[in-house]
Parts: sequence; C-alpha cells; structure tokens
Amino acid sequence: MEDHNYYLLVLPLVFFMILKYLIFNPHQKSPPSPLALPIIGHLHLIRNSLHQSLAALSSRYGPIFSLRFGCKSFVVVSSPSAIEECFTKNDIVFANRPRSMAGDRLTYNYVALAWSPYGHFWRILRRVTVVELFSSHSLQQSAKIREEGLQSLLRVLFKSSKNGTERVDLNYLVSAFSFNVMMRVIAGKWFIEQEEIGTEVGKQMVKEIRGILFSSLSLSVCDFFPVLRWIGYKGLEKNLISLHKKRDDYFKVLIDEVQGNDSRFSDSTREKKNTLIKSLLSLQESEPDLYTDDVIKSIILLLFIAGTETSAATIEWAMSLLLDHPEALHRLRKEIDTNVGHGRLLNDSDLANLPFLRCVVNETLRLYSPVPLLLPHCSSEDCTIGGYKIPKDTILLVNAWAMHRDPKVWEEPERFKPERFEAIEVEREGFKFVPFGMGRRACPGASMGLRTVSLALGAFVQCFEWEKVVESNMDMNYNSKVTMQKATPLEAMCITRQHADRLLSQL
Repeated sequence: MEDHNYYLLVLPLVFFMILKYLIFNPHQKSPPSPLALPIIGHLHLIRNSLHQSLAALSSRYGPIFSLRFGCKSFVVVSSPSAIEECFTKNDIVFANRPRSMAGDRLTYNYVALAWSPYGHFWRILRRVTVVELFSSHSLQQSAKIREEGLQSLLRVLFKSSKNGTERVDLNYLVSAFSFNVMMRVIAGKWFIEQEEIGTEVGKQMVKEIRGILFSSLSLSVCDFFPVLRWIGYKGLEKNLISLHKKRDDYFKVLIDEVQGNDSRFSDSTREKKNTLIKSLLSLQESEPDLYTDDVIKSIILLLFIAGTETSAATIEWAMSLLLDHPEALHRLRKEIDTNVGHGRLLNDSDLANLPFLRCVVNETLRLYSPVPLLLPHCSSEDCTIGGYKIPKDTILLVNAWAMHRDPKVWEEPERFKPERFEAIEVEREGFKFVPFGMGRRACPGASMGLRTVSLALGAFVQCFEWEKVVESNMDMNYNSKVTMQKATPLEAMCITRQHADRLLSQL
C-alpha cells in the first residue's frame, strides 16, 4: 500500500517535470542529421566537392543540419538567418578555429592570424595587420604598387597584341599580377620582372611558388581518425613537415634580403622602404618576445595565401562571365569610358566612381566565391542556432556557395546579373552575401582584395577588346562543367582598342 502511494506521488512529479521541460525548452533539440554509419559517420555522403555535397544535403535536411566525420562533429548552416545568429549572438562562441594536423604543422604553432586562437594575442595580430596593410591610409599608400603592377601586365599584353589579335593565357597572367603586387607589398620587389612575365621562365616561377604556398589547411582524414596520424598514414604528416620547411626557408630568404644579412643581395636591394617586412622588423626591435620570427613569417604566409590566388581566380571568373554576357561587358565599358575617358589609364581613385564595376565583382563573388565554404569555426561552449542545441567543440561550416545560389535568397540565382547589386546595400544585407566571412573573424583584407580585382578588371575592359577561345573539344559552360571554385584556365584573345593605342604605347 505504501509503495502504491509512493508511485502516486512520484508519477505526477515526473509528469510535471517533463511538461515543464517541453514548455520552457521547446526547441532544445539537436539539428536534423542523415543516418550515420558506424565509425565513419557521414563521410560516405561526400561524393563530389564538399560544398556541393553539403548543398545537396541542405536541400533535404534544411539550412541547419549536423554531421559526424569520424570523431569530429559538425553543424552546417546555409541561410541568412542562421549565419546572422552564428556571427552576432554567438560570435564569441564561434570565434575559435578547430585544431588540425595541417594547422599543427603549417601555421607556426597557430600564430597565423587566420588560425590563431581567439584572445589577446589574436587581437594584437589583427590590429597590426590592419594598421600596416588594410587601413584606409595603408590602402592609399599601396595603391601605387597595384597600379604599377597592373601597368607591367598591360605592357606585356599590349606588345603581344599590337600586331592584331593575340591568344593569351589569362589564368597565368592574372596570377603573375597578383603575386607581383603582394611580393612588392611584403618585400619591396617584384616577384616576376616585366621582361619575364610573358615567358616560360615566368610561368615556371608561378608554378613553383604555387607548389610551396598552396596546401589545404582544412581537416583531413587523419583528423577524423587520429589513429591514422599515429601510424603515419600515407606519409601525410611527413609531407606537411617537408612543405613547412620549404616555406620557412623561402620566407627566411625574404626577411634576410630586407635585413641585408645575405651577402647575395646588393646594397640597393637592402634599402627597400615601406615594406611589410621592414615594418614588422621595426616592431620586433621594440617587442622581440611578441614579434618573433615565426610571427613575422606567419603574417607573410597568410598574405600570400589569402591575397594572391583568390584575387587571380576572381579576375579570371569575372572576365569569363563578361565574355559570356556581352551586354554586361558593353555596359561596364560605357561606364569606364564615361567616368575615366580615353586619355589616361584607370587608377585606384577611379573605383569609387564605377558602381557597375563593383556590381560585376560582387556578382562574380556570389557565383564563384574563392572560398565556397568559409574557414571553419569551433564552438567554445554550448549554444543554440535556430533553436537547435549545438554542443561545445562542434565545428561550424558556413556553406556560402549554397546560400549564394539559393532561390529562396536570390532571384534567378544561377544567372549572372550584376545589376541585382544596384538595389542591395551589401553592408546592410551582408548575411546573404558572405564571400569574406562575417563577424570578428571576417577577412580583414576584403577591401584590398576588392580594389586589386576591380582595378585589373576595369583596366582589361578599358584597354582591350576580348574574345573567348573555345576549342571544339572544350566545354566553356561553367555551370555544367566546372565544379571547383578555381576557374578552368582561361585562354582569350586580346585586341588593342584603337582609341587606347596612344595610352598603352606610353606605358
């Protein structure tokens, strides 16, 4: 009888507690997730490029869903409201990056700005990077470098095309331009001298530096299954160690050149002024414990990785899209002719007066963002997104590619329509357009990247007529053929515009 009375008392209490939980915590549930396999989790669902596979899953499970790759848990978001919640209410929670084998070996023990843990040291790194490179004053100072680098490239194109139509490898040329600009900013010299830009020597130099600099810092199979790292799976970690040594040696040569410690360099080379390395070495003299050699090298590394191939790919995609849409090309050319004229070359200060040029760049970034998945974030504590509970140590993936092509967010999302950005204030509607990330860990070099891309694209349109080279065995329909964000190497024919002959001949 006493047991019966006990149950009569306990059951209502349990029922009340469950009811209270449901009423006051109605959304504390995990995000939807596909069926996971033992051990591997959801890795079997990734068949094509990661961002496209995640977009396909999003169409089935919604703009917020969770995955597990081995021992790592992920939440994937691809809607403006979810992204806004991640980088406003939860911005500090997601301010850290996940650790990885590549991060351990390639980021100078996580002192690289993009991968440094959020905190006091990260704020110092970001502040010095912004002050030295990305502030309004710094961007004005570096404008001349961008303009001179572009003029060197235009000279090469002009010499090639002055006798008529000339077939050019635009993929290589825009890479040479972006490497030249960044090298001049960092070390005060050109990466490729003008006389070598159009030669096989120049192409080989670009190929070699790509091999040194560009290796993915994303998570790998060894991060999902740590036992593979312990047994040295396929020599992946050994290869990373070797790559890091090559990079470190390369950066040491650049620093020694500026310091004048290497006898191979002439006195005139040692006297470079207003370079990033020189500024960082000055800071090192006053605060040697903070601005160590590894910190300086990590900043150089980040600028090369984030500021060269991303800009080159965007220029190449923009040219491809304009050649596929002659009405947009005609409108852009008319804007440049009206606001700049035929008597001088477009320069950095003209960009503010060329709104349609900015629209073209934005639309290119929307369709073909160089980083389709934003750099991963990692939750430092439990939080909620869209009412779903996100546990501590969950890796956040923002699928910008999926959102930029979502018909719920953009009208006719697969079409190239630069004019759509005329009615959009990107700063106010930024959570639907995120090529540079959002929140406190957004890319600090967005302004420099936009200026570099816009300047080159505008000058190409101003100075030359262009035609796309389409071989009979080539399919230039990017929507159907290209699945990666790196453009298929674009070959085009450039023809000097008659009214620009006098201008280009003066370069």
